[in-house]
Amino acid sequence: MCEDSDRPARAHARPEGVSDATVEGLGSVSKALETVERARGHLYAFHQLTGSADLEMGRAVDLLRDAGHEEWAALIERELVGRNVLDGRWTFQVVEEYDATFYEPYKALEREAREALIAGRDHVYEAEMKEARRTKGHPHHTARPADPE
Repeated sequence: MCEDSDRPARAHARPEGVSDATVEGLGSVSKALETVERARGHLYAFHQLTGSADLEMGRAVDLLRDAGHEEWAALIERELVGRNVLDGRWTFQVVEEYDATFYEPYKALEREAREALIAGRDHVYEAEMKEARRTKGHPHHTARPADPE
């Protein structure tokens, strides 16, 4: 085992003079951002699933029309195919609005807080948790990957 792999990387080390409360607070800011990232992923899943449903409904209209059910095909096409999911919006517009009004400000302020309070370092709280929980000297509990030789 490389000796360096048993010490945390500088990028995850607490800068000198930074308090426990600051590290814990920024850890919570990062956790909130991670939750927003997950929510955004669900929003993209909603976007893709809704689009797939709309395309499948268009296929259903074609099949019903081919089967001689013109009235049903026309009704479904008029009422459902291409329908807005929110007033005036398809899902791509919902995603764009979410990104602009919610996601981007979260990302920007999290980054700005880390830059201002801990020299831009990322995952300091998690790195310190890892240090407290790992078995030092154990080959499967190294602080980081071994440096390539």
